[in-house]
Amino acid sequence: MPAPLLVTGGTGTLGALVVPLLRAAGRDVRVLSRHPRDPSPGVEQVAADLLTGDGVERAVAGAEVVLHLAGGPKGDDRATATLARAAAGAGVRHLVLISVVAADRVPLGYFRAKLGAEEAVSGSGLAWTTLRAAQFHDLVLAVAAKMTALPVVPVPGGLRFQPVDARDVAARLVELALGAPAGRVRDLVGPAVLGMDEVLRSHLRATGRRRPLLPVRIPGAAGRAYRAGDNLNLDTADRGGRTWEDFLEERVGVAVG
Repeated sequence: MPAPLLVTGGTGTLGALVVPLLRAAGRDVRVLSRHPRDPSPGVEQVAADLLTGDGVERAVAGAEVVLHLAGGPKGDDRATATLARAAAGAGVRHLVLISVVAADRVPLGYFRAKLGAEEAVSGSGLAWTTLRAAQFHDLVLAVAAKMTALPVVPVPGGLRFQPVDARDVAARLVELALGAPAGRVRDLVGPAVLGMDEVLRSHLRATGRRRPLLPVRIPGAAGRAYRAGDNLNLDTADRGGRTWEDFLEERVGVAVG
């Protein structure tokens, strides 16, 4: 029987897409999450805490490949280092990491932690693959929904995204996890660059709302980085096929094109 493939964050937005794809490919999966869950055919559930290390060695034991999808607003560097140490000790043959486009260029704590996670993986002594992806449509939608609920909608000037569909990212990650270690592969972004104003206007149209938009300036080094487009990959990235407009229509039920 093939060794299980361990997926951290297997119950999150990305993991919930990755696990069924792995099962469809005939792989047994072990899902690591912080809280115990009921198993299902071909899917084992283990409880572990990547920040404290509790249960992590047990989770990686016997795994052939580890696909690290778990993440949060902070602490990804420490959590990944804990996982990488345990995986190296368990003899894992391939560690696959999802990171974010421009992890090394945007001066914000989230990006620094992602870069630290990348360094923990590349320095682990394991064979590894890292995929950087742009912001998921799901996250962009959540931000747009909160902002357009305000009576006056702030629009950060110069802020642009290349939102990508999580299903496109999941398919690419499964391909990488089932393949040979490849180091850092080409970034994966969405098919178009969208300004924050375009995102907000499309969400207002889709939800039938009318709100005044107020331009605001992002201060400091982060603002300069976003205005310069440092968070984008315009040249060397692969591109997903699902557009923001199609995703928004799918979720809201109203065409915005």
